[in-house]
Amino acid sequence: MERTPHYDSYVKILQEELIPAMGCTEPIAIALAAARARQALGAEPEACRAEVSGNIVKNVKAVTVPNTGGLKGIEAAVAAGIVGGRPELELEVLSQVTPEEIKAMRDFLDRCPIKVALGGEGRIFYINVTVIGGGHSACCEIMDFHTNITRVMRDEQILFQGGVTGGQTEETDRSVLNVEEIVQFADCLDVADVEETLGRQIDYNSAISEQGLKGGWGAEVGRTIRSMYGDSLPVRARAAAAAGSDARMSGCELPVIIVSGSGNQGMTASLPVIEYAKDRGASREELLRALAVADLITIHQKTSIGRLSAFCGAVSAGSGAAAGIAYLEGGRYEVIAHTIANALAICSGMICDGAKPSCAAKIASAVDAGLVGYHMYLDGEHQFVDGEGIIHKGVENTIGNVGRLARQGMRQTDEEILDIMVGS
Repeated sequence: MERTPHYDSYVKILQEELIPAMGCTEPIAIALAAARARQALGAEPEACRAEVSGNIVKNVKAVTVPNTGGLKGIEAAVAAGIVGGRPELELEVLSQVTPEEIKAMRDFLDRCPIKVALGGEGRIFYINVTVIGGGHSACCEIMDFHTNITRVMRDEQILFQGGVTGGQTEETDRSVLNVEEIVQFADCLDVADVEETLGRQIDYNSAISEQGLKGGWGAEVGRTIRSMYGDSLPVRARAAAAAGSDARMSGCELPVIIVSGSGNQGMTASLPVIEYAKDRGASREELLRALAVADLITIHQKTSIGRLSAFCGAVSAGSGAAAGIAYLEGGRYEVIAHTIANALAICSGMICDGAKPSCAAKIASAVDAGLVGYHMYLDGEHQFVDGEGIIHKGVENTIGNVGRLARQGMRQTDEEILDIMVGS
């Protein structure tokens, strides 16, 4: 089959987006910045300062930082990066922390003042960690996404300046994504091109989901869903995704494969598809094609929304998962387009009020909306139509409307959520 016009770009987008991370990505990005700053300082810090944007505050406040013995918050993320971070591991910066270093983190927090302040001059995603010690200072700045280190300094000397913002590294253009070509891409895909990328997603995300279903993590949303609703396939799909979040938001030290900068989105997009593939006895090739659809549909939606906003990213990933399931079961563009539009009509009002255990419940709701949207169309071609709320004719128009709603319409909502959280 002939390759699609942007075949190579689609493969690169998957490779760029589907990367491993251990722990919620916002505190991990803070730990990465702290580790790089400590490395540049070359000495034990005597004082630290973390300047972060409001959305970073929102997504770090209530989540457990892995490999810290249960610590939460920005100060904990800074301490973890300084004491036990391996900056060369990027979003797995805390994956090699030793028991001695976990104890040392608490000691560091007791003796070293860490000041937190808002910064970034209106940027949605901004982190700048400064460390001071031995008569010197050093800082590391991250902008726009989790590994985009734009500047590292020691005193007044610039040690590194780059990143996408600095013009040194270019991401593949996401504007080439559209639903119709995503489906065509999956049809013509040489699965060898994505086997490593998607195979790792299957392995990592399945492992943390299984851990969550064993219990003892967060509010045990995944286990609760199974105990309430039984063992049907849609229930297992919802529970699998929720259980992964149960574990991850509460400090599980297993890595996940993220999508659009989020482990929760990576698990939501993939785990329901994996569950359906297991139940159907699908081949490896069929699963990989379906996952490519789920991941790329999620990335496509998040491109217009942005990495962080007041719009819950699980909504995008839940509809992406449903699109992947539809593809797995033989649906193509028309079915998938209506599945996405129906799902977005159902739960596009869900807010993001930070990373925390309740994310698992939102994930379950988003997957449910996606499955309802799919079966609406499957069981009689029922659909929400042009002019009904945010739905416009053509799936790309509806996706664009959601992006506008999230990026522009919910700015004040984002500010109010932050005010509520900081004031609580």
